[in-house]
Amino acid sequence: MASKKVITVFGATGAQGGSVARAILESKKFAVRAVTRDVTRPNALELQRLGAEVVKGDLNDKALVDSALKGVYGAFLVTNFWDPLNQDKEVCQGKLVADSAKHLGLKHVVYSGLENVKRLTDGKLEVPHFDSKGEVEEYFWSIGVPMTSVRVAAYFENFLAAWRPVKASDGDYYTLAVPMGDVPMDGISVADIGAAVSSIFNSPEEFLGKAVGLSAEALTTQQYADVLSKVLGKEVRDTKITPEAFEKLGFPAAKEIANMCRFYEMKPDRDVKLTHQLNPKVKSFSQFISENQGAFKGM
Repeated sequence: MASKKVITVFGATGAQGGSVARAILESKKFAVRAVTRDVTRPNALELQRLGAEVVKGDLNDKALVDSALKGVYGAFLVTNFWDPLNQDKEVCQGKLVADSAKHLGLKHVVYSGLENVKRLTDGKLEVPHFDSKGEVEEYFWSIGVPMTSVRVAAYFENFLAAWRPVKASDGDYYTLAVPMGDVPMDGISVADIGAAVSSIFNSPEEFLGKAVGLSAEALTTQQYADVLSKVLGKEVRDTKITPEAFEKLGFPAAKEIANMCRFYEMKPDRDVKLTHQLNPKVKSFSQFISENQGAFKGM
């Protein structure tokens, strides 16, 4: 039997990269070269146990990027804006991988991209963690790398952390502050991205050169609150906070999240039907919260 073609997965010990690496290994069509900064991490050792080749890599180091991509068929790339918290650095990392992929002749790159909101809105809105990925997306295509961009909806995991319901000061209920008005917001669990990406690698002729919006479902803030109330057995109310009020909350990235929600209100293309075809086991928000009730202990 001919040896399997190899897909390099960057960020393989992170949430998104780990989901992709495990899904590709499970599908058994490709071999996986898992790239991580620390090959001794438990997540790295687990990928090795599952059959991946685990190699040290750093998106700021050209030699390590070239080494990670040498001789492979394709690659999955996720860059993390929040890690360097630096838009220029994220763009440099993405372009470095794009240049290497072009030079080494990769046949299919799947990039975890997003829209360049600043360009699409003529500078009216800036969402730095979108804009940098949008710039990298455009660069991949401009230099002729065979690439599919997956534009992932808001993570359901945000509701366990930044968007976790907060106890109201004036009563026995909780509040949910997501500045979306009555416009549905697409969402997905990061754990469900991997199987969708694996399916895209399995059908290159269908997806090369395209952007694919991934979403499990789209719910209004009120509907998200209703699901939380039902599953957790606690009353959760939509605060109906506006983007204007949200950006005045004053925490780091408050304005960025408000602008992201303003962009979401323009309904960027996220394809629920296609996502379910790519990953038939994709979880609904209700299933996700049911499986993660432990994260709400103490509510």
